[in-house]
Amino acid sequence: MKRNKILLAIVGILCYSNIFAAPADTLPTFMSIMLWITILLIAFVIWLAVVYSEKNDFSGSFFLNPLRGFKNYLTRMAPMDKEQEMLLDHDYDGIRELDNKIPPWFNFLFYGTMLFAIVYIINYHVIGSGQVQEEEYANEVSTAAMEKTILVRSGAFITEATVVLKNDPATLNDGKVIFTKNCAACHAADGGGIVGPNLTDDYWINGGGINNVFKVIKNGVPAKGMISWQTQLNPTQMQSVASYVISLYGITPANPKAPQGNKWISADSTAVGI
Repeated sequence: MKRNKILLAIVGILCYSNIFAAPADTLPTFMSIMLWITILLIAFVIWLAVVYSEKNDFSGSFFLNPLRGFKNYLTRMAPMDKEQEMLLDHDYDGIRELDNKIPPWFNFLFYGTMLFAIVYIINYHVIGSGQVQEEEYANEVSTAAMEKTILVRSGAFITEATVVLKNDPATLNDGKVIFTKNCAACHAADGGGIVGPNLTDDYWINGGGINNVFKVIKNGVPAKGMISWQTQLNPTQMQSVASYVISLYGITPANPKAPQGNKWISADSTAVGI
């Protein structure tokens, strides 16, 4: 009776352990896991106390019996005293074979693979509710393309291939601030050029247009002394300053540098890609 009451108490603790738990939105996951581990440890210690106090099982045989029974069920091993009855007649260099039954765990794996194969074939090749590798790959590619499109439209994924020219005042103002801070020392505040080339004429060393200007800002031109700015500016900032550089075309700088490079005509037959 005493043992039954203790067991009922353990079950009650496990079933109604939520009385010890705080709400999910205030209790971290780690604390929740530790709570469950503590409850299980307490239940295990109480069970051990019941076993050793009620059964006087100081050798641990009662405690280990369930584990031994489970092991015997999985392996179906014959007792040692019956091995002589199971020896087969054939002999190989003094080695004789026991006629043991196939272990249940092996049968479970064997028949389990057969069942899995049947379910797999029906699901993936008959009903078609599952995705084979080709379909899964195609869906992943489609999803990635969709996510890329969303990123491009949001401005978070801007490259030299996807950048577009922006002429709104806010973008040009941001670009002017970045240009004045980082680029004016080489290109002059009005874009006329000092160490760097003139940015206001029709001639470009590495090609004009928003795509080429963005590419030069992003990757730099190490051979000419221009550093890469992609580690200091994010894509949106590089788009802003590239758009501002394009907007400098046609103005009259105070001390314009002589033209360098080749005259640039964009695809729409306008200078500098404007």
